[in-house]
Amino acid sequence: MSIEEVERVSITVLMDNSTDLLLKNSDHATRAPLITNGKFLLPPPIAEHGFSALVNVVRYDENNNTKNNNIFLFDTGVSENGVIHNMEVLGINFDQIKGIILSHGHFDHFTGLVNVIKRIHSRRPDVIVDLYTHADAFKRRWLILPDGKKAKMPFLEELKLGKMGVQIHKNTGVKLLPNDKFPCLLITGEIPREKSYEKGFPVQYAEDGNNLIHDPLVKDDQAIVVNVRNKGLVILTACGHSGIINTINYAKKITGINKIYSVVGGFHLPIGGIYDQAIEPTIKELEKADPNYIVPCHCTGWKATNRIIETFPEKFMQSSVGTTFKF
Repeated sequence: MSIEEVERVSITVLMDNSTDLLLKNSDHATRAPLITNGKFLLPPPIAEHGFSALVNVVRYDENNNTKNNNIFLFDTGVSENGVIHNMEVLGINFDQIKGIILSHGHFDHFTGLVNVIKRIHSRRPDVIVDLYTHADAFKRRWLILPDGKKAKMPFLEELKLGKMGVQIHKNTGVKLLPNDKFPCLLITGEIPREKSYEKGFPVQYAEDGNNLIHDPLVKDDQAIVVNVRNKGLVILTACGHSGIINTINYAKKITGINKIYSVVGGFHLPIGGIYDQAIEPTIKELEKADPNYIVPCHCTGWKATNRIIETFPEKFMQSSVGTTFKF
């Protein structure tokens, strides 16, 4: 699969589990400012148990003399207005968004979608909003925990989105954006599950008529891949239910590029019994993959994040709402 080299990619974290206005800027991370024009950044950005990022891919056009920005929104957080609030606080223009990519159909990644679309339409009433996702993102799902507690998860309403003027692009395989002529951003589609310790989401079930069937794989989980000139692949996950190592290996396979420059996003290694045994194998495989930078976000979990810091002190970069990572 041919993916065009780009000059750079920037990833602005619009929603994550934490925010810190005291973090310092670095070569690859521009932090949300504590003070702007002599005033504190108030109201501040908010953090939630969810994820959203603005992805800006910068490339030269076919004449190699002007730059094109291809800006996509990746997920929309866990509340109806959290991402909108943060975009306004950070001064991000909704008009810039060329499309929305949904990592998977869990509510901590799509709840803000309807209001984001409404905000786009308030500024551009006639625009068709392109939404790129997997068909399984619209499944009606339940969680059944080991202790027997269960709950129906909020689900994404396809008909409602269609009535709002959303063009839904369902895809199980690799998708290239903005188009086949200038393929500078790759959506992985379904990611093969090869590592036995990367178990998906074992507590997930899906409705099948009047029954619930075990549905642990979260097949709709997908990642974004960009190929930065002279650096290698930048991989962005959201929850990473496919497994971060499965995701890295698949990105290498479909692009034919072995160099991983950075991995950003959720690695889904929270503590609590289900994923504890996956942490050390994941660390060992990350050592083999040898990315220049590792940015754990969202559902990576504090134990796995601490192991990343211990093992890769020079590669680790801390995520925070409002940070723009530049590669």
